[in-house]
Amino acid sequence: MSPNTQAPKVVYEGKYQRMVVRGTWEYSERTHAGGLAAIIIAVTPDDNVLFVEQFRVPLQAHTIEMPAGLVGDIDADESIEVSAVRELEEETGWTADHADVLMIGPTSSGASSEKIAFVRATGLRKVGAGGGDASEDITVHEVPRARAAAWLVEKMAQGYELDAKLWAGLWMIEHHLDGTARG
Repeated sequence: MSPNTQAPKVVYEGKYQRMVVRGTWEYSERTHAGGLAAIIIAVTPDDNVLFVEQFRVPLQAHTIEMPAGLVGDIDADESIEVSAVRELEEETGWTADHADVLMIGPTSSGASSEKIAFVRATGLRKVGAGGGDASEDITVHEVPRARAAAWLVEKMAQGYELDAKLWAGLWMIEHHLDGTARG
């Protein structure tokens, strides 16, 4: 048996994360919610892309992200789609009539077992202010789709941390996964 296929050894476990050693690899795992997060791709009826801004402690910086959250952190039986709509509403104040999972893949396959689901939310309508739950301080940005990439570059130049997945999300607004244009 390869040393990297041995049983994992937990070397630290906190409330939300644990550090695991398997052979020569060290990586983190979430201790709840099945290790899956949803990133919500949402465009308002006025053709604005929804982004959120918040301070992220691990980076010690403000980030610009698409709305996102853990799947099943409130209800372990909650589907990806239901979790995505719940997180969208909580973070942005917008809800969606439909949520479609586009793909699921690893976030950082060399450092974590966490996976993300890109979810397209459609049929959006404003139902509240957003801003997150009591533990969050989220600013919502509604950016015209035609300016979204340029706006992100401006935010990066201003010192914000931006996840590379933002550009994948923007691409998925315009395309199906096979590269054909959405009509």
